[in-house]
Amino acid sequence: MSADIPVEEPARRLSGTTGARSPDVWDRSFRIWDGYYAVVWLATVVFVLGTGDPSPAVRFATAGLLTLLVPLYVLFGRRLLIADGADVRRSQRYMTATIMLFLPAGTLMGETRLMAFALVPQCFMALRRVPALVAVTVVNIAPVIGWALVWTVSGREFFYNTVFALVTLVFSVAMGHWITSIIEQSQERALLIEELEASRGEVARLSAAHGALAERERLTREIHDTLAQGFTSVLMLSQALDAEIEHDPVAARRHLGMLGDTARQNLDEARALVADGGPADLHGASLPDAVRRLAGRQDPPAEVAVRGTAAPLPPGLEVVALRACQEALANVRKHAGPEPTVTVGLTYTAEALDLTVRDDGPGFDPSVPHEGYGLAGLTARAVEVGGTAEVHSAPGEGAKVTVRLPFPAPVAQAPADTRSDS
Repeated sequence: MSADIPVEEPARRLSGTTGARSPDVWDRSFRIWDGYYAVVWLATVVFVLGTGDPSPAVRFATAGLLTLLVPLYVLFGRRLLIADGADVRRSQRYMTATIMLFLPAGTLMGETRLMAFALVPQCFMALRRVPALVAVTVVNIAPVIGWALVWTVSGREFFYNTVFALVTLVFSVAMGHWITSIIEQSQERALLIEELEASRGEVARLSAAHGALAERERLTREIHDTLAQGFTSVLMLSQALDAEIEHDPVAARRHLGMLGDTARQNLDEARALVADGGPADLHGASLPDAVRRLAGRQDPPAEVAVRGTAAPLPPGLEVVALRACQEALANVRKHAGPEPTVTVGLTYTAEALDLTVRDDGPGFDPSVPHEGYGLAGLTARAVEVGGTAEVHSAPGEGAKVTVRLPFPAPVAQAPADTRSDS
C-alpha cells in the first residue's frame, strides 16, 4: 500500500502587485494630488486678489506669476511626478522653473507663501533626498528674506514671519522625511514580496520534484520486489523444466505447476500494483499466512516458525515485513544453490516484530560490494518505518537476514474524569 506523498500547493500571490505600486493605480490615485494642488493654488490666488494691500498692479502681477504655475504643472510636472522623479534631469528642471516663478510672487506678497503647501510635497516626489531638502529650504526661507528686502517692514513683522517660515520649514522637512521613508520602506517590502513569491514558487517546484522522485523510488522497489522477482523465478523454473522434461517427467510436471503458480502470483501482484493496493498475498490474510504462502513457493518449501502472539499490525509494517521476506527468499533462490534448507522466523514482542530468513547455502562476504538493488531496497524500506535490516554471512556458512520493525507508540489516552456531581 503506497503512502500519500504531500505535494505543496502552488505559491499564492501575497499582493496584487509585484512592485512598490501599480502604475495604473498610482496614476488614478494621483488625481487626489491634482485636486490638492488646485485647491491650494485657488486659495492662494483668492488671498492675493482679495487683500487690499499692496496696490492692484502688484496683486495682479503676483496672480499672473501664480497662473504660470498651472500650465507648467499640467504640461510637465504631473507626468514627472507620476514617474516619481525617474527622469532626474527633467525633474530638476521642472522644480527649478517652479521655484523661480514662486520666489518673485512670494517676495511681492506674503500671502503667496500658502502655495508652499502645494510645492513642498512635489520637491520630495520629484527630487532625491538632499536636493529636495535644499529646495524645501529655499521655498520656505527665500520668500521671507526677499519680502523683507523689497518692502519696508518692522522688526516685529520680520520676526514673526521668520518664525512662521522656520516652523513651516521644520514641519516640511519632518513630513518629507517621513513620507520618503514610507515610500522607501514600501519599495523594499515590494522587493521582498517579489523574492518571497519567487522562493515559494521554487519551493513548490522542488517539493513536486521531490515527491515525484520519492514516488519513482517507491515504484522501483515495488516492481523489483514483485514483478522482477517473479519473472526471475519464471525464468529459473523454465530452465529447470527444459533440463528435466526428457529424462525426469515427474520433476518437470512439478516445476511446470510451480511455474504456473508463479505466473498467476505475478499477475496478481501486477494488478495490485496498478490498483495501488497492498501485496496480493496480504489480501484477506494475516502476515504469518502471507509469509507461509511465500515460503511454500520455495523449492524446496521453506520452514516458517512464528513466536509470540501474532496480532494485526499497521498495514505499512506488514507490507515492509512481507517485501523484506520476498527479497530475502529471492536472494536464496539466486545464490544459495540447489535445494537449500531455508527457515523463516517471525517473532512478535511487545516492542517490535523481528523477521529472520536463514539458509545453509555457500554464503558470501557482506563487506564486498555486490551489484543489484535488492538488499539496498530492503534496508531502505525498513529505515522508512524506523526499523533496521542486517545481513550476516560468511563464505561456507550460509546467510541470515534480520529485519527489526518497531511498533508505533500507542496514543496516550486522557484519564477518565471520575469526579461525581455533588
